[in-house]
Amino acid sequence: MDEPVIEIKSLSKRYKDADFFSVNDFSLQVNRKEIFGLLGPNGAGKSTLISMLCGLIKPTSGSFTIEGYNYHDNALAIKKTIGIVPQEYALYPTLTARENLLYFGSMYGLKGKDLKTKIADALEYLGLTKFANKKTETFSGGMKRRVNLIAGMLHHPTVLFLDEPTVGVDVHSKNVIIEYLKQVNAEGTTIIYTSHHMVEAQEFCTRIAIIDSGIVLAKGTPQQLISSTSGAQNLENVFLSLTGKELRDHV
Repeated sequence: MDEPVIEIKSLSKRYKDADFFSVNDFSLQVNRKEIFGLLGPNGAGKSTLISMLCGLIKPTSGSFTIEGYNYHDNALAIKKTIGIVPQEYALYPTLTARENLLYFGSMYGLKGKDLKTKIADALEYLGLTKFANKKTETFSGGMKRRVNLIAGMLHHPTVLFLDEPTVGVDVHSKNVIIEYLKQVNAEGTTIIYTSHHMVEAQEFCTRIAIIDSGIVLAKGTPQQLISSTSGAQNLENVFLSLTGKELRDHV
C-alpha cells in the first residue's frame, strides 16, 4: 500500500493585486520514496507551489501536510524534515567548497566528526575531493551545482525539493548528479523534482504531474502519460499536447 509523505488538499495562492490564482484548488499526494516530477511551462505555478510547501510563502487557502505535520501548527518540524536545492547557486563564492558545506551543515545543527564525515563522503561520491579546499568562485557550473546539491542534503532530509538540478551543467556532471540522486532516493529520501528537460524527467521520475495555470492537467507514471495521449511517443509529446505550443515568455 502506498504511504503518503506529502498530502496537498485544495491549496490555492493568489498574490496581492493579482488578477489570477498562481495555484488554484490544487490537490496531490506524493508517496514515500517516489521521485515525483512537477512539470509545467513558465508561469504554470511550480515555483509558487514549492515555495508554499517549503514554508517560504503562505497559502491563500487550502492545506498540506509533510510527514503528517500540518504547516499551520508544525512549520518548524516541516523545515527540519525537508531539504531544498534551488536553481540559483546558494554558495558563498569566497569560501572553499568545504567551508561552504561546514557552514550549511552547522545551520542544520550538524557538527564535529559526524558533519566532517558526511561532507567527505559526499565530496568523494560527487568527484570533488581534490577541489574541496578551492574557493567556489573558481568552480565551473557543474561543480557549483554539485556542491549546491550536497549543501541541501547534509542533514539527510525525508523530502528533497530540487529545482532544475542539472540546468547549465556538462554531460558528465549531469550523469553524476542523477546517479547520486538515485542513490539518495534508494536510501529512503522522497524527491520532488522540477525541470524543463523532458527526456531527463521521463527517465528519472517514477511519477509525474503536468501542471498549467496552477492546476493539475494530468498525472501518472511517464509511461501511463505517454500511453494515454493520442499519438504521443515520449513525454515531450504529452507535455505539448496538454499545454499547447504557444511561447510562454515570463518575467
